[in-house]
Amino acid sequence: MIDSKRKYKEYLDCDKNALGLRNHNAFSRVKEFMAPNAIWGFQKLLRKVEYYKNCKKGPFNRVYYYYLKYRFRKRSMRLGFSIPENVFGPGLAIVHYGTIVINSNAKVGANCRIHACTNIGASGGNPEAPQLGNNVYIAPGAKIYGNINIANNIAIGANAVVHKSFEEEGILIAGNPAKKIKDIDIKRIIKHI
Repeated sequence: MIDSKRKYKEYLDCDKNALGLRNHNAFSRVKEFMAPNAIWGFQKLLRKVEYYKNCKKGPFNRVYYYYLKYRFRKRSMRLGFSIPENVFGPGLAIVHYGTIVINSNAKVGANCRIHACTNIGASGGNPEAPQLGNNVYIAPGAKIYGNINIANNIAIGANAVVHKSFEEEGILIAGNPAKKIKDIDIKRIIKHI
């Protein structure tokens, strides 16, 4: 969770690295000016909203926080994202535009790579939501719900329905309902870790 200016900058740097936006040459700056990356803009705004929510107190900062939250909601609706603050750790990589719905009680560790048409939510009216570890890859269409835990270094396959915990690290889970398919090396899927 972002709790200082240093952490805010660290989260931004990790997110930028996860999205593969490390070039700082003149061509990349011109390209970003002419055709801004909408997902990177969304993630920067998400982190700024988190920073102002967690760190900045006082009436003027509160007003600015609500202004940022208004802009964040507009951008979220335009891109199809429903992602609340303080859910994702550093190194978030949203790969495509499209529907992504995340419960505010969910927690996702560092270096998550998430695709479109993904839902992470509660189940049956219970407030508990999934807790995902570090280095988790979530393929398009995955549905993850309930009071469950997903270990570190796990890949969740396309259209998987995950409603039970997986404590073993370094595996691929897929199917409906999800089950272990095989052991994997997550560094082959999430390249920046």
